[in-house]
Amino acid sequence: MKTVLLFLMCLLCAVSGVHAAQLNKVAAVVNGKVITMFDLQKAALPDLARARLNPDDPKQAKQVNDILRKALDNLIIDLLVEQEAKRLEISVSDSEVDAELVNIMKERRLTRAQFEEQLKRQNLSLADLRETFERGIKRQKIMGMQVGRKVVVTPEEIKAYYDKHKDELFLRDGLHMGLLVYPPNANVSGIAAQIKSGSLSFAEAARKYSVGPNKEKGGDMGPVEWDKLNPEWSERLNSMRPGDVTPPFVIQKNFKAQVALFRPGATGPDKPLTLEEARPQIDAILRQPKAMERFDEYISQLRSRAVIDIRL
Repeated sequence: MKTVLLFLMCLLCAVSGVHAAQLNKVAAVVNGKVITMFDLQKAALPDLARARLNPDDPKQAKQVNDILRKALDNLIIDLLVEQEAKRLEISVSDSEVDAELVNIMKERRLTRAQFEEQLKRQNLSLADLRETFERGIKRQKIMGMQVGRKVVVTPEEIKAYYDKHKDELFLRDGLHMGLLVYPPNANVSGIAAQIKSGSLSFAEAARKYSVGPNKEKGGDMGPVEWDKLNPEWSERLNSMRPGDVTPPFVIQKNFKAQVALFRPGATGPDKPLTLEEARPQIDAILRQPKAMERFDEYISQLRSRAVIDIRL
């Protein structure tokens, strides 16, 4: 862990001479807008840290280059979306970003002071988070205007999905997500085995071991807002049934975590939904990947019309 922190400090610290010149070099130009090497390394930092890669190590050059190119691709997409939002006269107000922040704090049951302290522990600034939310809201608006109307889910597709998954479809309103984030030196496999056997409840384990939010509440993150989940979390939670607990998985900065899906106060298993009850839920499940596919096509069209000069 100390090695990773040292790497982060070295990568972001003030530099001079040749090193500073390298960071000020242009990585790409998108329709006249410059992306510097500093912008690129800052964007790639989380993935470089997770992979424990050192950009100055020649033996790791290929891996570092792959991550940098992926990060550059994402920065190019962000710029294209920003430029498209300007063309379409799409804007995001401070109140819309504020609403997203309030929702996050409400979901995590945190005061503003607790939330900002949590950001500080994760080496994140409120300004950077607001910028991320603004980009996300703009992307959602563009998807609604340019992509959403082209996505169609047919009754036949809904019926086929229901027939295949009807035993897995439950009322999702009121379901909560529990989060257990393990400290670096925890006996993750041993604790996970106790949770699986039932000798230790998920909530008890979270209260005892978690370094994540709401540990005093058994890791309860509040009701799941299904329509606001990013693709990774949507895929994870959509595959779970009430009462399920995931195996341990890696999250930010190589910490391991487990997630539980549960209904507070439930005394027995949830009753599966009928086709009509499940229709809106299935529509949302099938619509998401189609929307992402259409969005990728839309971005490809923006790329084809853009003047992009990559200098990496």
